Amino acid sequence: MPAADPLPDRDRFMARAVELAGRGLFKAAPNPCVGAVLVRGGEIVAEGWHTAYGAPHAEREAIADARAKSVDPAACDLYVTLEPCNHHGKTPPCTEAVLEAGIRRVFVGCADPNPTVAGGGGDFLRSRGVEVTFGIREEACRDLIADFRTWALQERSYCILKLAQTLDGRIAARGGQPEAVSCAESHCRVQELRLLCGAVIIGGNTLRADNPRLDCRLPEATRQPLAVVVTRRLPWPDEERFWLLMHRHRELIFWTSEERAATDQAKALEASQVRVWALPEGPCGLDLAPGLRRLLAECGVHRALCEGGGRLAYALAEQGLADEMKVFLAPRVLGDAGAVSAFSGAAALGDFAPHMSQTLDFRFTGCAASGDDLELTLRPREAR
Repeated sequence: MPAADPLPDRDRFMARAVELAGRGLFKAAPNPCVGAVLVRGGEIVAEGWHTAYGAPHAEREAIADARAKSVDPAACDLYVTLEPCNHHGKTPPCTEAVLEAGIRRVFVGCADPNPTVAGGGGDFLRSRGVEVTFGIREEACRDLIADFRTWALQERSYCILKLAQTLDGRIAARGGQPEAVSCAESHCRVQELRLLCGAVIIGGNTLRADNPRLDCRLPEATRQPLAVVVTRRLPWPDEERFWLLMHRHRELIFWTSEERAATDQAKALEASQVRVWALPEGPCGLDLAPGLRRLLAECGVHRALCEGGGRLAYALAEQGLADEMKVFLAPRVLGDAGAVSAFSGAAALGDFAPHMSQTLDFRFTGCAASGDDLELTLRPREAR
């Protein structure tokens, strides 16, 4: 006899809508990922998700799927991860589609965070006699649109922080020499993350130690992510030891201090078609948020992947810019207190040694096998 489903029906239906929404991850931006199911008699009878920007939204896809299967949508309940839109954009309002289909009950994962349309869809449907219930698997549905919330509310690129580390939290041996920490499958996953993101960010130490290419090597990559280097030590454009300068200068951006951006080195880099962006000083080093805002506004980068060292990782986390973490945890122990830590720099940012009460707190939102490693997904605990 099969095991009973541990989730209540409403959670089970919305969990399927969440799963469907993830299928639009690579093509939905700048729209959010949304999934929807139609339920009749306690069973899912139709499904849909937002497949691509400009394509029909999830609700319309689910309704079309029902009609293709000769299922009357009016006899169904709709479960959708995000509040149905009530405005004209690339497509007509989804509230109109719900009313036209005769659907009388709608279950919503989370409200639309966009302040210009917040509450509009749910209120409109209720004013037309539709029963609308919010908050079904709300945290999972909010996590689905974490990137969209960042674009809409903070107007900057959504930042994914990638770390490959040992069980004792080390990302490199003492001296920082470039050696693989994680397995081949995890390396492939990182390539998939590069395919998803429009920019890869590293620190100056990583540039000098690893001489990376920061490209996506998957055959389906139709464009390469921009390469962003955060450093106060700018190179000269003719330094042949740096592969990025020799081969990807048009896709290379340096984030540096306002003082360094005014130097002859910066001017020489810009003359060679390398971009140099000045960032203001914050209380704990360079303020990285303006760089992420420029990436979105000027370069159309909706997601940026940080593959830097411990100092850059800590700076992003401390500034509240590590929107999502992908940690590839290798079942290895280095056992060297002098090796490179996944996060470093707290004590260097002030005359104190941090206590446990001063930690930057995250929550686990996913765990999956990645070859011999574990791929852990985390988000800031305070993110709402």
